[in-house]
Formats: sequence, structure tokens, C-alpha cells
Amino acid sequence: MKKLVAEFIGTFWLVFGGCGSAILACNFPGNGIAYVGVAWAFGLTVVTMSYAFGHISGAHLNPAVSVGAWVAGRLETKNLLPYIIAQVLGGIAGAAILYVISRGNGSDIGSFATNGFGKNSPGHYSMLAALITEIVLTFIFLIVILGSTDERAPKGFAGLAIGLCLTLIHLISIPVTNTSVNPARSTSQAIFVGGEAINQLWLFWLAPIVGAILAGIVYKCFFAIKD
Repeated sequence: MKKLVAEFIGTFWLVFGGCGSAILACNFPGNGIAYVGVAWAFGLTVVTMSYAFGHISGAHLNPAVSVGAWVAGRLETKNLLPYIIAQVLGGIAGAAILYVISRGNGSDIGSFATNGFGKNSPGHYSMLAALITEIVLTFIFLIVILGSTDERAPKGFAGLAIGLCLTLIHLISIPVTNTSVNPARSTSQAIFVGGEAINQLWLFWLAPIVGAILAGIVYKCFFAIKD
């Protein structure tokens, strides 16, 4: 149970901190943090939760990370679905509080930091561009996670490596998809927007999980310690 509570709180913080920066601070008149600030906010949520809960649950905070860890032999099968449920619920809780806050000045929620392609992409990128972007970036994200948490890696630096990787991922892909690489993050925002955000949600489950599975296979085959 403590692992699931850690995943719930960690994913709550990722959505509240990362998406909150995009919804509340990105375009604030005169003092907005812009895309660079949002990218750093997402990275910082992962850094802080990695050090807070990495020793408890692994601080996955992301169904794709849990799937990749499972494929690589780092997560027991019995824990996979409970982790994913806790992450999705934590993300929804974070989005729900953001929804209340964002309505506090009388405005509607707008895009609510949802992920999308086509007209729902910040740069109006195609479905194919979004699919490739999310697969490739999730693949690299999982390679960094699996490598930095390997028992042979330098101790104490995994949280920094993972957080900085997520920052870089956002710097690359915010214009393409608003950056997912995390189905829980995508789901939590989409359910409050509805409509086309829900219709496009399939891509932000499929692509990150495909990227994570490929990374888990590659790491296990080429880089893991052999028995």
C-alpha cells in the first residue's frame, strides 16, 4: 500500500506542478514563464519526487515507466496494474484541483494543457508526427531511467538524470504534442476538457507504452547484467 500511495502522491505532484505551470503561469501577462519554464517545472516535479519516493516505489509516476520497468524485469507483474491505477488516480486528483483553481478568476479552462495533434497540437503537427515524437521520446526517457537506476550506475544521481531528461523532452516536444510521454498526465487533463481531447487520448496511451516496451526490451537484451 505504501508504494501505491507514493505513486498516487508523486503523480499528483507531477500533474499539479507540471500542468499547473502551463495552465497558471505559462502565459501570465508580463511575467509568464513560457515553454522553457513549463519544461523545467515538469523536470523539477520528477526530481523532487524521485528523491522523495524513489526508495519506496521507484517513483515511476507514469504508466509507461511502469510498463517499461516491467518489461525490463524491474517491476513484478502483480504490481503493474495497481501502479497504473494509482498513477491515473493521482493525476486526476491533481487535475481536479487545478480545475478548481483555474476557474477561480472567472475564466474557462481553455485547452487545460491537454495533449493533442492536428488542430490540438500547439504547432499543428500531424498525427504521424505526434506518434513518432511520443514513441521516440518515451523510448529515450526509459533508457535514461533504466540506465541511471541500474545498480552499476553512480549512486544518488538518478533523480537528477531523470528530471533533466524530462525537461529536455519537454523542450523538444511541447510544440508538437504539448508533451505527454505519460498516459496518466494525458488522461488527467483530457477528462476535464472532453470532446476532441478524449478522442485523441488513444495516441497518448499507445505511443508512450510502445516506446517504453521497446526501451525495456533493448535495455534487457543489451545492457542488463546477465546471469
